[in-house]
Amino acid sequence: MSLLQIENLTKKFGGNTALHSINIEFEPGEVHALVGENGAGKSTLIKIVTGVYERTEGKILWQGKETEIRSPKEAQLLGINVIHQDRQLVNTFTGLENLYLNIPYPRKASGIGIDWKRMKKDAQFLQEKWGMAIPLHLPVDSMTPSERTLLEILRAMMSESKLLILDEPTAALTDKESELLFSFIERLTKQGVAVIYISHRLEEVIRLSNKVTVLMGGKVMGTLEKEELTKNVLIKKMTGGHYTGKDEKKSSKIPNPTVLMEVEDLKTKDGKVKNVSFQLHVGEVLGVYGLAGAGRTECLEAIYGLRKLENGLIKHRGEIVSSPSPKGSLDNGLVLIPENRHEDALIMENTIKENITLPIITKMTKKGVIQKKAEKEKVEQEMKRFQVKAVNYNQPVAQLSGGNQQKVVFAKALVCNPDIYLCDEPTQAVDVMTRSEIHLFLQNQALQGKGVVFVSSDLHEILEVSDRIIVFSEGMTVADLVNENLSPNHILDICYRFQKEGLLT
Repeated sequence: MSLLQIENLTKKFGGNTALHSINIEFEPGEVHALVGENGAGKSTLIKIVTGVYERTEGKILWQGKETEIRSPKEAQLLGINVIHQDRQLVNTFTGLENLYLNIPYPRKASGIGIDWKRMKKDAQFLQEKWGMAIPLHLPVDSMTPSERTLLEILRAMMSESKLLILDEPTAALTDKESELLFSFIERLTKQGVAVIYISHRLEEVIRLSNKVTVLMGGKVMGTLEKEELTKNVLIKKMTGGHYTGKDEKKSSKIPNPTVLMEVEDLKTKDGKVKNVSFQLHVGEVLGVYGLAGAGRTECLEAIYGLRKLENGLIKHRGEIVSSPSPKGSLDNGLVLIPENRHEDALIMENTIKENITLPIITKMTKKGVIQKKAEKEKVEQEMKRFQVKAVNYNQPVAQLSGGNQQKVVFAKALVCNPDIYLCDEPTQAVDVMTRSEIHLFLQNQALQGKGVVFVSSDLHEILEVSDRIIVFSEGMTVADLVNENLSPNHILDICYRFQKEGLLT
């Protein structure tokens, strides 16, 4: 008997049909992946299963019985839990406090005060049961991305989860951290827990899944068994055969000797960046790779002016940048594409128009009044350039798919007319088509003489888009490599060798 059965499920928003007669079955002890481009209907389906949205038509059967799931709380009571791509944690709380967010804190026998001893004991038992080792005494903002992911999963298991939904769980994880998650998923399924796995990383999907259901335009394009799974088959079904599975090949080019930006002996006051030096040349895509905690994100933030420097030198077109700041960076032609678009790049409740024009709003203003016509033309131009799929430019960005939100982030950056793009995981959790479009856009910007610093936890992506690659370890640059005949093993060997020895030989 299926654990969860969805029959002829349809969801309409006004006159728009988001899901068309969906039929899927999820079995206990299996990993069943949902794949599709952004906007395919994956999120809408999950929100119906978890009680966020009501279905328009169709049935949901739970353990063979038709059921109504009217709220996330009702879903949890059934044993359905979801780990969202955007972590649902309180950063200033400890892991233990986050573990009990949805559960009443146990009281002492006297009824006065919280029984912290019992909470710690119960949490330790749960960790041992599932083979975890999370530092629950630490505040969440001191944890690694993988520890945060596992913390959310552990919290879900507090309520004896029967169906665990993982939405882009490895988006912010390194390969090593992902392996820890995969091992845990295997333990879950061996104990009969069903896992719905949502990811744009098709290699993971093929490796982990017993079945894969492909969605496109709100319709099921097919459910494939494990033996049928290949990357090309999945991409063909996801795109209706309109994607070849390859990005446009980056043409070989002669390196430009002109230095656009130079960083020397950079060190931040918080110690996250210890000794970073590199050059970015005109027309170059410079890849940045490193293991967890290597300091890649922190370095970009320091260059942009979000972290205070202890010492070091930053030069832009030969001129020293004495006190980096976000405003100064924008004025000087540097833009940051941050890793977390929801918190750091977009105002989710605001419209597409308001987000795109935010950094240039003063240029759109005349005598204190926004020039509506000029604003409208600029926004429509950028939406067309990036092919943003939306009702219109007055639609809140929160209502867009992840890929279209990221396109708005890039449109917002481009209106600043930058000459340097500092990109931190710019294709994180976007579909294959949007990923290809972002790669092509950045490569075209480089061909126009701009410079791109490209941070990614996906080593294959780094090798795919970069002209040159610098390797970070422990807050330091440890290698500078021309991207010719490089292999993932070569770069990983540098990362692990430096971690082990403390120096590069």
